[in-house]
Amino acid sequence: MRIPSDIRKALHDIGQLADDDVDLAETALLLATIGRPAVQLESYRRHLATLCSDVSRYLSGLSRPPELTDCHEALVQILFRRYGYMGTEESFNDQDAANLTYVIDRRSGLPVQLGLLYIHVARQQGWQAEGLSFPGRFLFRLEVNGERFIIDPYDGGAVVSPHDLRGLLKTISGAHAELLPDYYQAVSPRAVLLRIQNNIYNRLLRAGYIEEAVDVIRIMLLFAPKATDLWRECGLLYARLDNIEQAIKALETYLGFDTGGDSRYNASMLLQELRQRLN
Repeated sequence: MRIPSDIRKALHDIGQLADDDVDLAETALLLATIGRPAVQLESYRRHLATLCSDVSRYLSGLSRPPELTDCHEALVQILFRRYGYMGTEESFNDQDAANLTYVIDRRSGLPVQLGLLYIHVARQQGWQAEGLSFPGRFLFRLEVNGERFIIDPYDGGAVVSPHDLRGLLKTISGAHAELLPDYYQAVSPRAVLLRIQNNIYNRLLRAGYIEEAVDVIRIMLLFAPKATDLWRECGLLYARLDNIEQAIKALETYLGFDTGGDSRYNASMLLQELRQRLN
C-alpha cells in the first residue's frame, strides 16, 4: 500500500504527540486519504466546522450557561436530526464505513466513526467528551458542569442508562455478561483511532488478505508507535508471509518494550527460531 510522503510524515508526527494532544477528526481525515487517495479534504474540514458552528448557534439563544441536557439536545438536533447522522446495519458489512470521508458523504458509518464526530463537535464547544472502553459498541461520555451522560452515537445520540448498558452488553457478549468498571474507563483519542483502524485490519484478516492487513498495522504504528501488541502482531504476520527480516525487526522492537507474560515468551521463542532460519 502506497502512502503519500506528506501523509506518512503527518501520521509519524502525530505518533510523537501525547495521547490527549492528538486531533481526532483531522487524523481520521488523513487516514481516510490512504483508502481514498483522490479525495480533497477541504470540503470535509468545512463540513466539520459547520457542524461545530451550528451546535454553537443552536445554543446561542439561551439566557443562561448551557446545562448537560441543553448540550446533549444541541448535539442530537444538529448531528442526528438536521444532518441525519446515524448507524445502520449495513454499515457493519461495508468496508467504507470506517473511512470518515465516506461517513460524511453518506451520513452513516460504524459507531466509532459516528462517535468521533460527536466527540469532535462537543470538544470544540469546550465540553468534555471521551470515548469509553465498552466492548462491542462504541459509546462516549459527555460531561458538562460535573454532570454526565453516556451516549450511543449509533442510535441517534440517545442517552444510555445503566439498565440499557446491561442489556446492550448481554446482547453483544451473551446472557451471562455483566458490567465491569473497566467498561466505563475513558480511552484516549489515539485509542479511538486505533479502534477504527482495527475494524479495517480485522476485516482484511478474516478475508485472508495478510499482506494488506500488515499494511494497516504499519499505518497504525505510524501514529501509535508505542502500541506494543501491534509490533508483536506485525512480527507474527510477517512470519506467516515468510518475510523473515521484517518479522525479526518487528519482534525485536516488541521485545524492546517492557512487557511480560506468555506473549513475550512466545515472541522470544519465535524470534530465536527466525534468526536460526535466517542463518
